[in-house]
Amino acid sequence: MNTYELILKKRNKQSLTQREIEFLVSGYTGGKIPDYQFSAFLMVAFLNGMDEKETFYLTKAMLESGQAIDLSFVKEKKIDKHSSGGVGDKVSLILAPLVASCGVTVPMVSGRALGHTGGTLDKLESIPGFRTNLSIEEFKTNLSEIGVGIMGQTEEIAPADGKIYALRDVTATVDYVPFITASILSKKLALKSDAVLFDIKSGNGAFMRTGKEAIGLAKSLIKIGSRFKRKMVALITDMNEPLGEAVGNSLEVIETIQSLKGNFPPDLKEVTYALSSSMLILAGRVKSFNEGIKLSEQQIRNGKALEKFKQMLQNQGGDTRIVEDYTLLPEAKFRLEVKALKTGYVQSINTFEIGMVALELGAGRKTKETKIDYGVGLLIKKKVGDLVKKGETLAIVLANDREKGKEAVKTLLNSYQISPQKRKNLQKILYYLDSKTLRKWSY
Repeated sequence: MNTYELILKKRNKQSLTQREIEFLVSGYTGGKIPDYQFSAFLMVAFLNGMDEKETFYLTKAMLESGQAIDLSFVKEKKIDKHSSGGVGDKVSLILAPLVASCGVTVPMVSGRALGHTGGTLDKLESIPGFRTNLSIEEFKTNLSEIGVGIMGQTEEIAPADGKIYALRDVTATVDYVPFITASILSKKLALKSDAVLFDIKSGNGAFMRTGKEAIGLAKSLIKIGSRFKRKMVALITDMNEPLGEAVGNSLEVIETIQSLKGNFPPDLKEVTYALSSSMLILAGRVKSFNEGIKLSEQQIRNGKALEKFKQMLQNQGGDTRIVEDYTLLPEAKFRLEVKALKTGYVQSINTFEIGMVALELGAGRKTKETKIDYGVGLLIKKKVGDLVKKGETLAIVLANDREKGKEAVKTLLNSYQISPQKRKNLQKILYYLDSKTLRKWSY
């Protein structure tokens, strides 16, 4: 068996065996197969396709390149959650302590900013002292002590994924469902949780632009995940506008705290409670979405979700004083308002452009080496369907470079489409999927 023959086999549109895929993954991860050959494999697989068996074999090989994290020492049900990424998506920061406060253990291995989307780890690292680079033992201690922990991917967890993703990123092979499936599941399956909930974003601010694409990814994740005997459920949620109001790291931390205090923006509340209810059902903590929402609301009202957030901060080195004093978080120097040029209803928002504006301000990374500016970002004041009057504020730009701030204002003005025609607000939860069901969300 050699790499050339396997590239040729895939070029000729033949399926690879489990042993052949294991050879490729272990060879590349171990440095025996050079970048140029594995790049060729990625491209021919991207162009000629991979079937379900091959996707399973790829996921398994990437998973087994590292070690699994045994969580059997935790008595409570362990439910993980993954988002496919969006603009203003700070749900994990709210959801993890909220669900943990309900008696469910929530282990999360999260990611960083990717393209126009923000990263959970970057948001948390805007908190003074907060550590995401936990060892596996520290992560386990947090789960044992307080039932929640959020950490970055370590060298022990699916190392093949990190190396392969870096190559996909520079060979235009990122947006392919079998590769995405293997990448996500190799990390999620390494955590021996009882079930995984996926939040797959769909819309102009998501990687999956259409409902069909989002459903396709969700089905692939559930189908391959079930081959590993792991229960998986997915919600398809809307990303045709930023989620909540804040876009940017410390700004999203503030919105997280405000939400845990009960001051949710309506759309963020809708998505958070749908996801928390799904996790509570998976854990057997409640039997219905109604029950799940009632329990979630109760934990917000009685302050237990916020207390769990403070415990997570304390356990991971974060300054707990930020919960009451937001000035301890990074702040931008300049505040520029985006004023509507006419009266009408917001018809659409170019959410991808809004994500790119945040990136240009410094809230994300253009390269791996880019240093994030934690204080910059945007506050989105008007959403799709809202009535806006001429001169009213559509959004606020928070910048540390005045010229970049002015450019951001221009781009944001062009990102809003406003007309006299009335428009409904966007539905935030679109579909529910499990191994047997695909249905429109009707709660």
